[in-house]
Amino acid sequence: MRDSKQYSTGNSVICCMKFLIIFLAFVTPLFLFSQKEKTKNYKRFDERTFHFGFMLGANKSSFIVYQNIDAYSKYGLTSLTSQATPGGQVGIVSTMKIGTPVVRLRFIPTLSFQERVLNYTYKNTTDPKGKDISAQERVGSTDLDFPLMFQFRTLRFNNFAAYLLVGGQYTIDLQSQEKAAQNYLDPFIKIRRKDYQGQIGGGVEFFAPYFKFGIELKYSQSFKNSFIQDNTKPSNPIDKLYNNVIWLSFIFEG
Repeated sequence: MRDSKQYSTGNSVICCMKFLIIFLAFVTPLFLFSQKEKTKNYKRFDERTFHFGFMLGANKSSFIVYQNIDAYSKYGLTSLTSQATPGGQVGIVSTMKIGTPVVRLRFIPTLSFQERVLNYTYKNTTDPKGKDISAQERVGSTDLDFPLMFQFRTLRFNNFAAYLLVGGQYTIDLQSQEKAAQNYLDPFIKIRRKDYQGQIGGGVEFFAPYFKFGIELKYSQSFKNSFIQDNTKPSNPIDKLYNNVIWLSFIFEG
């Protein structure tokens, strides 16, 4: 079961990156070659060292799940999966040019709302028909995210540019119940309040007369295990949980 989770995780990352690469590889040249040279909007944008703006977006978050090797023999668990659910985010954008218009450093303090769902399936030893028992746990988060990213942008053509991102972020879960007393009548999954994630992504930018509009797609994944084992029924079959999120953002800079 552990191996299947690793393959599933790898496939989701690969699919996300393939989509991003195909999107940039096809959309960028088609957009560039379909245009004739024309007057540029916001001509002095690249001359400034700092730019500020705001971001609005949506996300889809889930867990990468590693279950205990003996989860079936001890607890009768036959399946444990994570279901991705939608959320949203809003942030403040700060971008700094690093010596050249091609390389920039971007910092976007963000407030994000996420929910991840764990689906359990247990073997039913009491039912003569052998119908499995299903259960579900929801883990909600309200996060303060502090992503710091290197932005590698193409040279601008008319009023269009594309870019790649790589970096990481520090996250504080304001909704975390890490230190809360466990309710053993209705137990819940505990995850750590602080997290460190790597990020990779890309986007496209369009220059209007007085601002720049960008569409950005990112993938982030935890470097460390976020799960806290406290020996409750929903937590017993779990070994480790890692956060992963796909982010779609709309960015406005001036």
